[in-house]
Amino acid sequence: MPRTIEQGFIDFHNKIKTSVAETAAAKSHRSSIETCLKNNFGLNRFSRIGSFGNGTNISGYSDVDYLACLPRSVLTRTSTPSLVKVKNALQARFPTTGVTIDTPAVVCPFGQYKSEDSEIVVADYLKEEKGFKVYDIADSNNGWQQVSPDAHNYYVSEIDRKHDGKVKPLIRFIKAWKYYQGVPIKSFYLEMKVAKYASDEQVIIHNLDVKYFLERLSSDGLPAMQDPMGVAGYIYPCNSDVQKEDALSKLNTAATRARKADAAGSLGNVKEAFDWWRLLYDNKFPEYYL
Repeated sequence: MPRTIEQGFIDFHNKIKTSVAETAAAKSHRSSIETCLKNNFGLNRFSRIGSFGNGTNISGYSDVDYLACLPRSVLTRTSTPSLVKVKNALQARFPTTGVTIDTPAVVCPFGQYKSEDSEIVVADYLKEEKGFKVYDIADSNNGWQQVSPDAHNYYVSEIDRKHDGKVKPLIRFIKAWKYYQGVPIKSFYLEMKVAKYASDEQVIIHNLDVKYFLERLSSDGLPAMQDPMGVAGYIYPCNSDVQKEDALSKLNTAATRARKADAAGSLGNVKEAFDWWRLLYDNKFPEYYL
């Protein structure tokens, strides 16, 4: 168990990173999904995206996202029928899995680990912009919306490199709070928000920047953000106003706890600081060791 706040965050990051078993489980179903889609529709691209693809996933909570770029000839003018086509094909291949649609993806919940849940994002290739491939994927209104996972991964990775690998752990610390406290903020929104925040900082110190980020997000009121890569338009924090109200309440509580943790640490009350960090993370942050 750690004796300093810095060591506490190092130990915590080791805890929330995906385990070897989870990583192996995440890989185990890829080939069979890809083969099913290829046989039924043809495939222009099948690649891992999202937090697993970008190294910001959380142990026990993050599933695996795949971009499945299908030939345009098999896609439909509205997006829902395309998702249904893919769902039906995967359901026939995996009849005991309980395949469902969770827009913009078709979800295959395979096994005991969350990392075995595979989300298949159905995509149509549109163009290349600024050196990155741009796709249409399903939106929540039976239409299509533009995205570029390659551009967003590049954006996060470049800022992470600027800060010597400290930004992706910061993203993980914020996502861990979201998952442990059941906060209905979209993971992609948090990832891009943290990266944008870090892009303006000179240095990253994890305990301080967790506090600063939560305080800023709370005081700003969870605003929609413009896609920093100029591909996806606006990125929204929640799926509904009800969710946003819940998220803001939990965000305000989190900012207060982080502030109290920092104040205790600044006064040399390390045990008290750990207690506040543990409250922030639903008692999953490491315990203080004297």
